[in-house]
Amino acid sequence: MVTSRWTAAPARAASSRRRGVVLERAILDAALDQLGTVGWNGLTMEGVAAGAQTGKAAVYRRWPSKEDLVADALRAGLPRLDAVPDLGSVREDLLALTRRARDAMYSRPGFALRSIIHECDPNQAERFHALILEGVVEPTVQLLREVIRRGIERGEVRSDAANGYVLDAVPAMMMYRSKMCGSEWGDREIEEMIDQFMLPLLRPDAG
Repeated sequence: MVTSRWTAAPARAASSRRRGVVLERAILDAALDQLGTVGWNGLTMEGVAAGAQTGKAAVYRRWPSKEDLVADALRAGLPRLDAVPDLGSVREDLLALTRRARDAMYSRPGFALRSIIHECDPNQAERFHALILEGVVEPTVQLLREVIRRGIERGEVRSDAANGYVLDAVPAMMMYRSKMCGSEWGDREIEEMIDQFMLPLLRPDAG
């Protein structure tokens, strides 16, 4: 029992010394972990505090509500989608972009985001609508637009393909099959989607 008491003390002391951005980062990480394991409905401020090895008061001082905490955790944790490399063909560009989207979906922030989308009631979900649009949807659509624009310039893609329905196709398909079919979007399934769905939709003779 003596050993246990003395080994626990340094851990408490180390936790109590954390301040500022270090403690905030630990709390945000714990919130993402909670979302990925127990989901939106199971997440509590007490559970987040325990995961961050801090007191509940430290969480509430920074975030007065669960919604505030989760919004900041997602802002800090969502992967940044920057430019897709130009690999010389619309097929290779689409494969590269879709693999990155898949990796983002199955990252810790990706699991957290999906728990919000699937579990929040409409009023709660509205709180995260702009965050999801700005952090996930709009960057992905912009990169898809760039890939399609390149394909049009190469003559691989029909000239009217850069429209909202086409740009929504990959994100919508990935979300639908993930939720309804349990798809984890392995590399083979991504290739099949590009070859059997997107390329026929995009090629010049499709219209």
